[in-house]
Amino acid sequence: MNVNSTQRWLASIAIYWHPRIAALFFLGFSAGLPFLLVFSTMSAWLTEYGVSRSTIGFFSWIGITYSIKVFWAPVVDRIRLPGIGRLGQRRSWILLAQLGIAAGLFGLSLVDPSENLHGVALLALLVAFSSATQDISIDAYRIEAAEMDRQAAMAAAYIFGYRVALLVAGAGALLIAEFSTWSVSYGIMAGLVSIGVITTCTVREPQHDVLIEHYRGNGREPIQKRLLRWFQSAVVAPFHEFFTRYGWLALVVLGVIATYRISDITMGVMANPFYLDLGFTKSEIASIVKAFGFSMTLAGAGLGGLLVVRFGLMPMMMTGAILVALTNLLFALMAELAPTRTLLAVVISADNLSAGLANVVFVAFLSSLVNKTYTATQYALFSSVMTLLGKFIGGFAGIVVDGFGYTMFFIYASGIGIPAMLFLLAAMRSKVFSGPKVATQILPN
Repeated sequence: MNVNSTQRWLASIAIYWHPRIAALFFLGFSAGLPFLLVFSTMSAWLTEYGVSRSTIGFFSWIGITYSIKVFWAPVVDRIRLPGIGRLGQRRSWILLAQLGIAAGLFGLSLVDPSENLHGVALLALLVAFSSATQDISIDAYRIEAAEMDRQAAMAAAYIFGYRVALLVAGAGALLIAEFSTWSVSYGIMAGLVSIGVITTCTVREPQHDVLIEHYRGNGREPIQKRLLRWFQSAVVAPFHEFFTRYGWLALVVLGVIATYRISDITMGVMANPFYLDLGFTKSEIASIVKAFGFSMTLAGAGLGGLLVVRFGLMPMMMTGAILVALTNLLFALMAELAPTRTLLAVVISADNLSAGLANVVFVAFLSSLVNKTYTATQYALFSSVMTLLGKFIGGFAGIVVDGFGYTMFFIYASGIGIPAMLFLLAAMRSKVFSGPKVATQILPN
């Protein structure tokens, strides 16, 4: 490696020490922390308290909150909060959302699911709604807080922080519950929200006031006219631009987004109950499924980034969809065999490797669709659509398990990945989408 090449690598690494890029790691941690606590970790908690598989499946519908955040994204994007709004448009909404997450998690630490399941549901809904609102705000902050040449580093720092939080909220929460109680586990998770709160209060607000003021009118217009102006600019324009740009292909694009993650989301609802029913302890799940799976997810993400550059975006989108569907069949096989730690490690390795690869190429695909003029609202649209159908179908996962057993459930979870492949074929035939340059926009060189 020559001197110039070494200097370029050192300069690339040094960018991660920029204060706003470093802050994205902690904001990413704040964004990732609540997710599993109202999803798979909560499924394990409810399983231990004797809640039926069908009810656990319906609990996953709480996650639909993440899928409909597009409906209030324009409000978060444009309306300034009273009082704490002095922190700035982005930081004030992030802080409000973090306080909601902390309150919900602390409330969950005080509730017994066997005595007050409705209370658990309401508090989990508060956490999910606040978390989805935080996602909207942090996405907007990330885009506005740095120049285009630093966006790749911003995204990389955010994703790494998010993944660390998933490890803490998955393996960490299970280990704490194993050696203490679920109440202590959720109480500690509530305390960890302070990491995001401190970061939000420390970072500087990005510049965006010009965009907001542009649509407020001159102050002498009737209130109805100003509201209509706001609605057209904040809500109508982002959607109109997207459908105008792609025409009828917009339906194919939305089809890809809506179906691409159905298979893994549906499987994820019953994953922890499946491991527990096989006889694995929470500490075994934490060490193999969460901690070991975390490293394999990162490996899959790195592999995905390299393969997109080498082979293009759309071919790797198809590869990711096929691999995710096939790994669900490995779970069906595990349901028929004697459970061993070795078998669990092999299946988890394959599942997380394929999921990490598919996630990276999917994020690259979503990023390629966004018009930078409407980044916050359009990205909220795509991220909402990508989980809505999967969350809805996942709600029936417990019914499938109760009625047909785990083997048929995992075969079913694999089969529902086929529509994504069909939509991808239609998108590839259109030749509108291309890939290598997209990956380099979100991944560090």
